[in-house]
Amino acid sequence: MPPGSVCRCGAGGLHGNTCESRPGPDGDFLSVAAQRPPRIQHLATIASERDINPPSDGFAKFILGDDANVRRLQQPYGVAMSEGKLYVADSRAQGLAVFDIGKRQFSIMTGAGNGRMKRPINIKIDKDGTKYVTDTGRDQIMVYDRSDRFVTSFGADGQFKPVDAVISGDRLYVVDIQHHEIQVLDKRTGKFLFSFGKAGSERGELYHPTNIALGPDGDVYVVETSNYRVQRFTAEGKPVRVYGEVGNEPGTFARPKGIALDRLGRMYVGDAAFENVQVFDNGGKLLLFFGQPGDAAEGLNLPAGMTIDYDNIDFFRRSAEPGFNIEYLILVASQFGPNKVDVFGFGKMKGAEYPPDSALAGNPVR
Repeated sequence: MPPGSVCRCGAGGLHGNTCESRPGPDGDFLSVAAQRPPRIQHLATIASERDINPPSDGFAKFILGDDANVRRLQQPYGVAMSEGKLYVADSRAQGLAVFDIGKRQFSIMTGAGNGRMKRPINIKIDKDGTKYVTDTGRDQIMVYDRSDRFVTSFGADGQFKPVDAVISGDRLYVVDIQHHEIQVLDKRTGKFLFSFGKAGSERGELYHPTNIALGPDGDVYVVETSNYRVQRFTAEGKPVRVYGEVGNEPGTFARPKGIALDRLGRMYVGDAAFENVQVFDNGGKLLLFFGQPGDAAEGLNLPAGMTIDYDNIDFFRRSAEPGFNIEYLILVASQFGPNKVDVFGFGKMKGAEYPPDSALAGNPVR
């Protein structure tokens, strides 16, 4: 495999591990710093229940019925993983699609009674399995336990228009797109603690914030779709710095949405207009981007929610090219097109030489 190439594997669900390599400059990933062996591989696409449990032969397909009866994702936005289960918030469905990768089972989580969802758009899962679902139909944060049972809901009438949230310690940071602010709640009781941000484009101000992520330093990173940037705040809401600006060149944004950070502070930002994911170091230097428009195996179509996962790698190892050691997963949801949730792996090829991760991560800038 030539330096600077990208390997895409496991196209079409979790099975059929065919791989091919492409040169970086003409392919799907471009290393901005320098050509080097691939760090990211496409592992799987999950769009329907067939992608985790396809029929084994023609007779099985005959028994199971045609594709018209297969349950599919429609317009996914938020994604999260926990204990081998992929949870997808589908904005056109009144519930979460749950793909149990280990058991190869599919189900719909709708909630019951006072916990019934209307229009879930995002989901975050705590270490104990508690799920915080952002429901724009109810204008509330819906809380479910490890067994997916409804616990409570946060948000009084008119309090916020939530579109995303992130967990940090005992706090829940809620993105309020209507009031252009972040509301900070007690994650157990929903009690309002404080808020930060207001409508505007100056430092510390927000305009149509849409997605939020927590950095390894405890800072929170907020995507402002209408300000074409990512803004970083301390845990107490003090502005630290701004990343990016509007443009059509690598390193700029046109319609930023999803965001996730790895444990070294590398920042992944999805752009629905560019239809790719850009990766920055913690100082804002562009390292690489991946994904492309279209219906190919690794194609992204209006990418939205995104998450990084360290705990469920084993479920996707066999989808990687032999010799590629996955360090973590990158899951990206696309709102349109055939590829609804794409799973990528970040890692290293055995025997290949790479610069140290510290060189890729950059130095934190406050």
